Amino acid sequence: MPEPESIQDSSRAPQIAVIAGEISGDILGAAIIREIKAREPAARVYGVAGPRMIKAGCEPIDTIDTLSVMGLVEVLKELPRLLRFRRGLIQRFARERPDVVVGIDAPDFNLGVEARLRAQGLRTVHVVSPTVWAWRAGRVKTIARAVDKILCLFPFEPSWYAHHAVSAEYIGHPLADELSDQVSPEDARARLKMDTQGLVVTVMPGSRHGEIRYLAEPFARAANLLHQQFPGIRFITPVAKPSLRTEITEAIRNFAPQCHWQIVDGDSRAAMQAADAVLLASGTATLECLLLGRPMVVAYRASWITNFIMRTLGVLKTRYVSLPNLLCAEPVVPELLQEGADPQNLANHIAPLLLDADARARQLAPFSAVRDSLRCNAGARAAQSILACLPTAQ
Repeated sequence: MPEPESIQDSSRAPQIAVIAGEISGDILGAAIIREIKAREPAARVYGVAGPRMIKAGCEPIDTIDTLSVMGLVEVLKELPRLLRFRRGLIQRFARERPDVVVGIDAPDFNLGVEARLRAQGLRTVHVVSPTVWAWRAGRVKTIARAVDKILCLFPFEPSWYAHHAVSAEYIGHPLADELSDQVSPEDARARLKMDTQGLVVTVMPGSRHGEIRYLAEPFARAANLLHQQFPGIRFITPVAKPSLRTEITEAIRNFAPQCHWQIVDGDSRAAMQAADAVLLASGTATLECLLLGRPMVVAYRASWITNFIMRTLGVLKTRYVSLPNLLCAEPVVPELLQEGADPQNLANHIAPLLLDADARARQLAPFSAVRDSLRCNAGARAAQSILACLPTAQ
């Protein structure tokens, strides 16, 4: 990593180093930095940052693009560069001795950096727990070595860490602070230049090529069945990135050619808000759907060997895979996995959410309690916890 200009000594002001590696980390990091600055205006925050963090007052020594590498082949190709970058980052922070080093998400990179720096006597905080409670629980040993404290987005996580002697605090989820369930389907449809009347199903087969490969066809076939049952029904799919558009378009053309289907670039939240019901792949989007107050059916398919490892060999430790079912007091969202995610089954579970107001209400009712529990001003809580790690706070 090229050595930037050395940082001037300002020992009387708190020195906080941060490392974010993804867009979501940039959003949360910006909220945390704003709150730190509100409490400690003289605090110097610097590190690997995205544009929102920089705008909030972080001095960048590199950008999140440096760590934004997706896919196994891509990671392997970039591994020598990433290792050099990590080594340089560790050397720099070890030399400059910030009061606390904060890793925001990106656990595969950040936990390694945090462990090396903590071993050299620096305080470390990690924001956003990896899903160790769901799979690869053995990672908790690495976390215990790496951090003085981990800040969790979900309320059940600190008690899980307590069993493993890791200091953990709940800060709430930044999406809950950001999203509202008060936008009507009609307003969202108008924003997307759609007819505001009639039934709309938002179809989201995933944001990765692997998800699209397994789910685009059954989702399109399910839409075709719903089209036969509900003449005039419309479908909308937000495309996370342009490279996915071709695969999705081909699935619609081959398996649902008669359906009225709109594809939009990005704007997944407006697409969900426009819906009477949402059919989507398991993932963070299910939490967004809950927070936006839309009923959903969740599906997931993977290769047989992945399914065998996760289910048969017991790598997956939770009974449910979708965040709404993990967060609600009782599971309320249909989860259709592997062979269960066939077109007829998908259509059969979506239809009641379109026909039956009581079915919609039963699913939506528990969402408000989850929303309230997650809406905690995550940025403020995280900032308070990080500042409590400063030497002057001891």
